[in-house]
Amino acid sequence: MTLFDSVQKTKRLFIPLQEGKVSLYVCGPTVYDDAHLGHAKSALVFDLLTKVLKADGYDVTYARNITDIDDKIILKAQEQKKSIQEITDFYTDAFHKEMQAIGVSRPDIEPKATESLDAIYQLIQSLIDSQHAYKTLEGDVYFDTSSDSAYLSLSKRVQDEDDKLQRVESSSNKKNSADFALWKSVKDGSVTFESPFGSGRPGWHVECSAMIEKHMACGNKKYALDIHGGGADLLFPHHENEAAQTRCATNHDLANYWMHNGFVNIDGQKMSKSLGNSFFLKDALKVYDGEVLRFYLLSTHYRSNFNFNEEDLLSSKKRLDKIYRLKKRLFGLSHEEKTTPFQDELLKALNDDLNISSSLALIDEMLSKANEILDTTGKHKELKRDTLSNLAYIEKLLGFGVKNPFEYFQFGVDEDTKTKIAELILQRDEAKKAKDFALSDKIRDEILACGVNIMDTPQGTFWEKV
Repeated sequence: MTLFDSVQKTKRLFIPLQEGKVSLYVCGPTVYDDAHLGHAKSALVFDLLTKVLKADGYDVTYARNITDIDDKIILKAQEQKKSIQEITDFYTDAFHKEMQAIGVSRPDIEPKATESLDAIYQLIQSLIDSQHAYKTLEGDVYFDTSSDSAYLSLSKRVQDEDDKLQRVESSSNKKNSADFALWKSVKDGSVTFESPFGSGRPGWHVECSAMIEKHMACGNKKYALDIHGGGADLLFPHHENEAAQTRCATNHDLANYWMHNGFVNIDGQKMSKSLGNSFFLKDALKVYDGEVLRFYLLSTHYRSNFNFNEEDLLSSKKRLDKIYRLKKRLFGLSHEEKTTPFQDELLKALNDDLNISSSLALIDEMLSKANEILDTTGKHKELKRDTLSNLAYIEKLLGFGVKNPFEYFQFGVDEDTKTKIAELILQRDEAKKAKDFALSDKIRDEILACGVNIMDTPQGTFWEKV
């Protein structure tokens, strides 16, 4: 496998720190609001990476954190007159449900900031003891960026005057304008935690470093973990600051490989709440099937910026429909798991830095050839077995085609209509058993009037939206 390293700006052959094992950490949500399409894109990218690594035979440990200590959470709790835990529990649960809807598997480890305070204190104290951090008269603790000769080596960023001015204005007690908070003193009576440094709250950047050391550090003297991932917007300052504090506190680097997915744009504009175009995932799921969103959001390379628009989504859905139409064509046939040349080629494409374009082209070609042969006379037993095995492999590796093919085409039909159709199908079955074909035909017409087509198969009667 080769992966594009965001730091070295080139594809690198992936060599794990421990043979046969991979440690992957991805920055997760701050749970004060609903997940948007940017969250979905990042979660899907690293879900795909995990699946590919497992297909390569690696034992993968995947961690994605939950940030449940943040000023935005406190503000939301005050606005809604609820407790901090009510807010964080609500949005964490919503995040999990929405990720499940788009086929994202839960990580192996999902640490929370509130459950990692001792690790945070320990990391901060290590930085103070090694003179990489200092406490101000206000009670804040800052990382001393001038003490780290490698600071900004991750993002290759050169700070401009606007950066410096903004940072200077944030606190007059910092030694350097670029220094960032490890611990924020709080004296206004709002949510605080008692620490060795006084009452306050941890800085955002220190949370991830502490959680990685607590849950993921594998004992390697050079790196804490194999891969660290997240959105491109996190490279600076978040990942830069994570890398600096870990490097200075532990004498090892944070990650061997850094991966970042591109931005999500809405009709050409970068998704931003200040622009009022933050497209929440929950709203998209009301209109589109979760797997359709998964297919669409993964249909461009993970490092590219993604322009979300309805025209492209509908075009993408037609591509996914072809997988399901072939599944429906072969529905009810049994098959045994086997490896085919197609599967080898698909995995090879994804091992090239998750090359989704080549992967989808291979899938399109397989679907087209299978349908072309199935359209000819003959039983085609071997082709059917191979095709079913290929479809199962696509499902396992990419998460496409996971539903019953008939149910997939039912999306958009309300629950009351689904219940009505199910009852009518039962009545029609009973009429057919009683050989009352006139009643059976009448019920069939009533089902069709619901805007659906019905298919009688050896496995039962199925229907789909017209």
